[in-house]
Amino acid sequence: MPKIIITNKSNHPQTFEVHGFNNNQNLTVKPNSTSTLSAPDRPATPSGAIIAMHNGHEGEQAEITFNGFEGNDFIDISNIVGAGGNITIQQQGDPSTRKGDPLFMQNLRKAWKKASPQVKNDLKGSIFLDNKGEVERMGPIKDHPKLENFVRSFADGKTYIGIGAWNGSPGNPSDNGQSAAAHGTKNAVITYSDGDATPGNGEAHLAHRSPMAEMKMVEHVSVSEAHKPEDHNGEVGIDLHNKSNKACNYFFYDNYWNGNGTAGANFDHPLKSVRLEPKASTFVPLPASFKGRVQRGTLIPATWVEFQCEASNDHAAHGDISLQQGCDGAATIQGTDGAPHGSGPVGGFTKDIITHAPEKAKVKRQDGVMCLASTMGNWMAGPNDAAAEWELKEVGQKKAYIRGGSGTDDISSKNRRFEVVFY
Repeated sequence: MPKIIITNKSNHPQTFEVHGFNNNQNLTVKPNSTSTLSAPDRPATPSGAIIAMHNGHEGEQAEITFNGFEGNDFIDISNIVGAGGNITIQQQGDPSTRKGDPLFMQNLRKAWKKASPQVKNDLKGSIFLDNKGEVERMGPIKDHPKLENFVRSFADGKTYIGIGAWNGSPGNPSDNGQSAAAHGTKNAVITYSDGDATPGNGEAHLAHRSPMAEMKMVEHVSVSEAHKPEDHNGEVGIDLHNKSNKACNYFFYDNYWNGNGTAGANFDHPLKSVRLEPKASTFVPLPASFKGRVQRGTLIPATWVEFQCEASNDHAAHGDISLQQGCDGAATIQGTDGAPHGSGPVGGFTKDIITHAPEKAKVKRQDGVMCLASTMGNWMAGPNDAAAEWELKEVGQKKAYIRGGSGTDDISSKNRRFEVVFY
């Protein structure tokens, strides 16, 4: 059976109430130390919870079921019974399975400071302050109905806040998403911290991000007709085209961080958005430092057009099409430095691959749009093999990232400008 690896990144001993593991005995992890628990051999699907304790009160908890449905682990973070610190959980070596808000308490304190006197009055008895007036602990959400809405204002989609689907209740979609399966059975890595509870391994941080997070302060442009690309010669960015028959909003996401072949995908803080009417196009200026993606809307599954405007080695723009987080339609990317214009290599595809796809490969998105599911998995579900096999047949790894991080054409543009077309 796998193990539970618990790291305490704080400067004080942290006690955890343990259910289902460690013979139901509490565990105290020393400051900046790691402890390991073994899952029992029986039952075949051992499950339980690791709950952080704060002055005798239960707080944030990691919930674990090993070897569950179809042999997958089910892991999540819950704040239903309270909070006093930050905690995350993921499968060892697989950051795409990560759940939890690594800065929950910091976000809670910011929200409390901004709250109106009426909201603070409504939350009496559920938010506890220290002698400096700072939030020290949060009581059980389950006992304070108004607390649920307050917590959703900063942590929706990152942790269990309500009860989810249960006893005939449909639950909140953000909470239901926390029940997504992980990838097979592996060791569970739990990280606790008073500061940032991101695991200290430098891996990409994916699963705690929620596409349902509220969009604020996003630069937005609306375009009803085409703008000639030559009007912006010499500028860094993309020529964006909507070749579909309906208006669409396109959102640009700059990565949270970038490493050597890795990146911290951004799911909740777009840099800007552009609305294009059918058959319209426009030039979208971007900073040379931009390294991320553009997609239709803010939800996933979605086709990602990934690109950076200026690489550090050759100072050219580089890009590709990725279907790893799903597909909501065709898209292409091409450099604009060819002679004549548009004569260079093209990444991506132009045909509809969703309508006739196998039903097992499809998923209905939250907005009702039928898409192809993620081939790598995320916080909502594990990898969809049917989608991957269909896309490999219809598009191929050479034209778009479907499985793994290699074998896909790198589209470049020396003038730091791409032509991106959504169909």
